[in-house]
Amino acid sequence: MTAPPLIVLVVNDVGTRVQLDEDLNRRFGADYGLLSVGLDDAVGMLDRLADGGRPIAAVIAEPMANMSGVDLLAGVRARHAGARRILLVERAEWRHHPVRRAMVLGQVDGYLFIPWFPREQWLYLPMSEYLADYDRTRAQDQVAFEVIGSAWDRRSQQLRDILWRASIPFRLLLSDSPAGRAALRQAGQDGSQLPVLRVHTGMVLVNPTDLELIEELGFPRDAAGVDCDVAIVGAGPSGLSAAVYAASEGLRTTIVDPSVPGGQAGTSSMIRNYLGFPRGISGAELTNRAIEQAWLFGAEFFLAQQAVRLEAHGAGRRITLAGGAVVTARAVVLATGVTWRRLGVSSIEGLVGAGVFYGAAGSEAAALSGLPVVVIGGGNSAGQAAVHLAKWAAEVTIVIRRPSLTATMSDYLIREIESTANITVVGGRQVVDGGGSGHLEWVTLRARDSGLLTTVPAAALFVMIGAEPSTQWLSRTLERDEHGYLLTGAQISPDRWKEDRAPLYLETSMPGVFAVGDVSQGASRRVAPSIGSGAVAIQVIHGYLEGLAAANAEPAGG
Repeated sequence: MTAPPLIVLVVNDVGTRVQLDEDLNRRFGADYGLLSVGLDDAVGMLDRLADGGRPIAAVIAEPMANMSGVDLLAGVRARHAGARRILLVERAEWRHHPVRRAMVLGQVDGYLFIPWFPREQWLYLPMSEYLADYDRTRAQDQVAFEVIGSAWDRRSQQLRDILWRASIPFRLLLSDSPAGRAALRQAGQDGSQLPVLRVHTGMVLVNPTDLELIEELGFPRDAAGVDCDVAIVGAGPSGLSAAVYAASEGLRTTIVDPSVPGGQAGTSSMIRNYLGFPRGISGAELTNRAIEQAWLFGAEFFLAQQAVRLEAHGAGRRITLAGGAVVTARAVVLATGVTWRRLGVSSIEGLVGAGVFYGAAGSEAAALSGLPVVVIGGGNSAGQAAVHLAKWAAEVTIVIRRPSLTATMSDYLIREIESTANITVVGGRQVVDGGGSGHLEWVTLRARDSGLLTTVPAAALFVMIGAEPSTQWLSRTLERDEHGYLLTGAQISPDRWKEDRAPLYLETSMPGVFAVGDVSQGASRRVAPSIGSGAVAIQVIHGYLEGLAAANAEPAGG
């Protein structure tokens, strides 16, 4: 049997080491091995474990006076990419503690307090989160789906991305491998149509549509005839926030999204500046918590369904979906967000899904172990993607048009990138070409000042070069600015507003339709403000609905 992953304690104080070993073993010993050593023996032991292929789930170290513990943890990633690096923090040392700098620079992934009592709150809960985070990076013994296909096939990659973003455990079986051919035989398929999905229930899906996969995940498919109080279009942070607040306050709530929930934030590997999560939280985890929360309050989700038309229908509003189904609501929240701007290089576009990705494509990170990767973009999303990819990739090159990241990225991310040895920032460049044999193998960069061309190896290219609002379907219905962002409230032109009252906060040029998150003009492009706007919209909608009720209650001629 395969040896279980290890939790390694690197603590010089014998009493602390023994007590921590005993407490961790009590809760996690059935699934993880425990090793305890002092600092002097730690480096050699970690090297031997790496050479022997023994997986390490977490390394816990004390900082020590000369910060040797931090240095040890900073070096763990090179030999044990998936291991969580955890620093012990003395409770009485709040000022100038090395963990603050180490977290900002990405040298550690988290911390545990000393003393760690009560254990359930200060030891077992954070350790469970660290180990769950580690578990998501490793091959699973039990999976819900097997994807049989090519690693470089665009459709195969799209299906894997949906499963990854939905936090559904899956494995990829290459169709030309012995395991893949055996799986195809068991599924009753000859491999002429790929990809093939085998579900744990025994169901076999051959090159399924997004809607067929979403239905297999348990979400309803038929949205025809849905009538609700609030219809939310878009299930990113702002849309999910609106769903939670609307449903929790008793409003019949429906959410429609063309893909799976999360939006761009859902692909972020780690969000560290969101209130209440000092150790950070991944976009996928934040998304799934919000989905569960909205569902528990009674919100209904219709996923992989594209909204194509919005129109007034008496006092209500109607949303028509691509399949023809119509959702009727008393009020609408538009949280459609933005999509990544296309690079516009034909050779690159032809390799989308075969090494070229728009967005972070977190499902592919571990598969890039030891390979060169290029990220285009200077925003926070690009920085978070680069840091995440650097755990596995041999080298990550960030390509930006500006001379530096200073004007476009948060300081904490810039500092972490600067401290990550295998990330290089190349300023004043743009990608102008790329190619390979069936999948991406190289990209060509052009210097903006001199025109000099440089070709660099790249097994994957992640493009995050700005965004365009997803509002084209609303171009004839709502007022937008010259870039396509929705105008709301006081931004609306007087000639577009036909009501006796002034537009409400967040209300678009169609009364009863509100815009939140990145789709609105002037949005901050950050998770916290987007979530806040979703919550505020529901508060405003309550006032709007009360106004409708009062108007309907007035006697004729009143």
